[in-house]
Amino acid sequence: MLSLGKNLLTSADTSAINQVEDFNRRGEKLKNKENENGIMKRRSFLKFCSMTALSSAAPLSLFSRSPANTFPERSLAFYNTHTGEFVKSLFWIEGKFIPDALEEINYILRDHRSDEIKEMDTGLMNLLWKLRKKVGVQKPFHVISGYRSPRTNELLRKRSRGIAKNSLHLYGKAVDIRIPGVKLSSLREAALELKAGGVGFYPKSDFIHIDTGRIRCW
Repeated sequence: MLSLGKNLLTSADTSAINQVEDFNRRGEKLKNKENENGIMKRRSFLKFCSMTALSSAAPLSLFSRSPANTFPERSLAFYNTHTGEFVKSLFWIEGKFIPDALEEINYILRDHRSDEIKEMDTGLMNLLWKLRKKVGVQKPFHVISGYRSPRTNELLRKRSRGIAKNSLHLYGKAVDIRIPGVKLSSLREAALELKAGGVGFYPKSDFIHIDTGRIRCW
């Protein structure tokens, strides 16, 4: 596959071949990095499997032209302001979501009042990743509210007129956040510029709301 004459290759194909070879080299290094019991670390194993599958099965055009390949890895960090829990998860590798990492994120974004867990929208994870990249920081998101069970949402509605009856928090498609060291107004502007869903601004409570619903703001 990689022995094609140079005169027949486009610059995109050459770039793709170089990436395939790089993936193979990285895969070999990961295989050799075993722990004392001779078992590859779980994260490294998942990463190696993803790279191997892509390098052996994907067409050249997928490597050279796919926008996803621009950032082969995506990670997020969260701090739950109610439970004090922290997690940093590598949730996306070479165009594929990592199920175990998503489970970690689902857990920390659970309804802290009832401990109910909801599968969070993967589109929301990508939106959060883009938002953190746009503001140019690697700090964790401080989470005020992630998933809300129907019972919790109804309880909050009785306390505040600002809680929607059919809130997207109920469906795992919304999160209320802030980032320490980043002005809340700047975080809001960055979210608005992404034009990827709803953005709410709550300066008195020191958080913004973002969701993957229709584009709107308040």
